[in-house]
Amino acid sequence: MEGTMKSKKLAALGLAALMGVSALTGCAGGKTSDKNTKTESKEATLTVWSPSEDQSEEQGNWLKKELDAFQQAHPEWKLTFNTGVCPEGDAKNLVASDPGAAADVFMYANDQIPDLLKANALAELGGSTVEAIKKNNDATTVSTVTYNNSIYGVPFTGNTWFMYYDKRVFSADDAKNLDTMLKKGKVGFPLSNSWYFASTYVANGCTLFGKDGTDGKAGIDFSGDKATAVTNYLIDLAKNPNFKDANGLSASTLGDGTINALFSGAWDYKAVVDALGQENVGIAVPPKFNLNGKEVQMKAFAGSKAIGVNPNSKNSEIAVALAAFLGSSKAQQDHYDLRKVIPSDTTLKVSDDLSKVQMSTIESCAIVQPLQSGMGQYWTPAESMGKEIIAGTVTHDNAAEKTESMNKAMNTAAVQ
Repeated sequence: MEGTMKSKKLAALGLAALMGVSALTGCAGGKTSDKNTKTESKEATLTVWSPSEDQSEEQGNWLKKELDAFQQAHPEWKLTFNTGVCPEGDAKNLVASDPGAAADVFMYANDQIPDLLKANALAELGGSTVEAIKKNNDATTVSTVTYNNSIYGVPFTGNTWFMYYDKRVFSADDAKNLDTMLKKGKVGFPLSNSWYFASTYVANGCTLFGKDGTDGKAGIDFSGDKATAVTNYLIDLAKNPNFKDANGLSASTLGDGTINALFSGAWDYKAVVDALGQENVGIAVPPKFNLNGKEVQMKAFAGSKAIGVNPNSKNSEIAVALAAFLGSSKAQQDHYDLRKVIPSDTTLKVSDDLSKVQMSTIESCAIVQPLQSGMGQYWTPAESMGKEIIAGTVTHDNAAEKTESMNKAMNTAAVQ
């Protein structure tokens, strides 16, 4: 029954994509630049999938704008574009289910890279495309599209968390340090949520698959004194009357005073504004905290959304060029101007605090969420440890033992 339901769901997703297909034919106008004078003229049809919002006339039809600009930039190619709807989160279903019939170029969430590769649905990039990716993005963002030392997509926006706070309770300086904040107001941190839990341990030198999250042989290192010190800090944090485990709390709790600071991401911005009022919303990168006489920096998990190329494309040269174009600085600027999609390109200047903080977090206060298969062993032990700390069953007396048990569980059956 489960397999049948999955098949029906897959078929429905595929039908949705096909029903969203439309044709856009580019005009082969514009001047021919020197770099194109030796390129053979070619006619080609490419299929491009993106979220529906990128094709919405009400939101400026970003995709059509970029496809038109790409044709103008390449008069040596006479192109026809078929566009279809595929949210980034559905790429591993829609694209991987039938790569031969899928789009030449599509958008996807970076944690789908392993699944797409298994289905032979995602091409490795190289040459000038990779050079541009490395030049225009910070190291963390580059790592989000790196798998087994190869790059598989052009990132265009990030995915991470940071901190919202009530400016009536905390100043911008207060927001730089968690312990300072706890003296002035109520802080909600999702300690029992695995996606947030690692940030405090990584702050003191713990690692997941190496320092950049890509070393499968390194495993997870949440062991020894460095990890136990963090466990002891969290034990005291959980007992602090101004601390609240915010796992499951909505942004509305900022409005009723349950908490005065909340760790979340860009998806909660509107809800935070609704709760506090625009003028009272503060946004900051994850704060530092005081550990055994030194300040250490919390580091959030980070991922990205990227533009991928189907290795089965019959026009791979053009498909790669188009992917690079859709993830270029100019296209990301258009994405931001039309839809407020926060760019990953660090060369761009953004005007709003939300975008600035997300970009700053990924650049300096985050680690890539590892794509290694052994990462599956991390989530449950981390959640369990957070819950035990909140419940008080982890104490200073058994902190070292509990920490080592957590580390062992995180590495059980991990791929080495």
